[in-house]
Amino acid sequence: MAKRPFAYGKGTLRCDGVALSEIADRFGTPTYVYSADAIRGAYHEMDRAFDKLPHRICYSVKANPNLSVCSLLAGLGAGADVTSGGELARALQGGFQPEQIVFAGAGKSRSEMEDALTAGIGCFSVESEGEIRLLSAVAAERGAVARFALRVNPDVNAHTHPFITTGLASTKFGVPIADASDHYALAATLPGLRAEGVGMHIGSQMTDLSPVVEATQGLAALASKLLERGHTLRHIDIGGGYPIPYGDEQPDTPGQLATEIEPMLRPLGLVVLTEPGRWLVGTAGVLIVRVLYRKRNGAHAFIIVDGGMNALLRPALYRAQHKVVAVRENSRNTRAEVVGPVCESTDVLSFEAMAPDVQPGELLAILDAGAYGFSMASEYNGRPRPAEVLVDGAEARLVRRRQSHEEIMAPEMGL
Repeated sequence: MAKRPFAYGKGTLRCDGVALSEIADRFGTPTYVYSADAIRGAYHEMDRAFDKLPHRICYSVKANPNLSVCSLLAGLGAGADVTSGGELARALQGGFQPEQIVFAGAGKSRSEMEDALTAGIGCFSVESEGEIRLLSAVAAERGAVARFALRVNPDVNAHTHPFITTGLASTKFGVPIADASDHYALAATLPGLRAEGVGMHIGSQMTDLSPVVEATQGLAALASKLLERGHTLRHIDIGGGYPIPYGDEQPDTPGQLATEIEPMLRPLGLVVLTEPGRWLVGTAGVLIVRVLYRKRNGAHAFIIVDGGMNALLRPALYRAQHKVVAVRENSRNTRAEVVGPVCESTDVLSFEAMAPDVQPGELLAILDAGAYGFSMASEYNGRPRPAEVLVDGAEARLVRRRQSHEEIMAPEMGL
């Protein structure tokens, strides 16, 4: 994992040398701050990890769909992994080449397929017989050819949070690997389709990547069988899910995975696709919030800040642990929970018993919030989504302004 971009200097937490306190003064709070250098470093590190194999890194746009982040990664040569028509539009606007876009997701609509065919995307990742038949019909109606890869479900336990496990038979994702050959045989009889590859994605934030090795072995065997039967595959997609350390853990790395799977994949002669999201942007971002109040309810102490589950949903959704630090350099801790202003008991940003000893008006930074932070943010309780700032060198640039109340209400039809 590349060096983390947030460190103390001259008494304050900084992003690549730019003081977070200055960013908060300029743009207010809550505000997401991303390091362009950290994103570049993570991309190059992953690119080097797979350098012994022909490969393409397809950024998982859902992790952080900001157009400036997309543009940064597209400029480095990344492809894109999208899961909706909205993400497809963002990927195209952000500069990703259409032929390097993979459209994933179990519930693509007809209109989304039409838009993707119009754009000329590289591949549809299809997940059911019904989707194969609809994609064929849509492509044939337009006189087009839809390139596709079947997403198989290897029924391998990723040993991660159950909400982000996607490779078990009990989940909605993919086609049972035992049925995959029949699906390719069906597709070969239908108009408007061309088999492009085969793929999987078994889960996210897998600190132990051995399940990916196990699943890749089965995927490689399937690809070999399909090639023997005459299917003209060009790629094999091993998915993403690479972990980052949210605390002191030392998770497996993409380099370790690549070393283990290289002997399985090299003989196939296929381009290896991988779809990281969190690994590229997670440690590159923080959420800055300002302390509003400190209070005590009996034995329970709370630090109440101006951004809660509306700004960062992961703790409420997954009970995810994000380290919270004071922006002003301060080694003192106090026994308290950091909570937000939303009227829900689950509006907690840190379930840890200890928190920085800060007073109203001071700033806190929630670390490792560059992935699935803003992308899950909402307007719940009528609260505007946060601003987003990208630090590139010595420049801190606003890449998404904070919503106004008028902008939140603008789409409504009125009375």
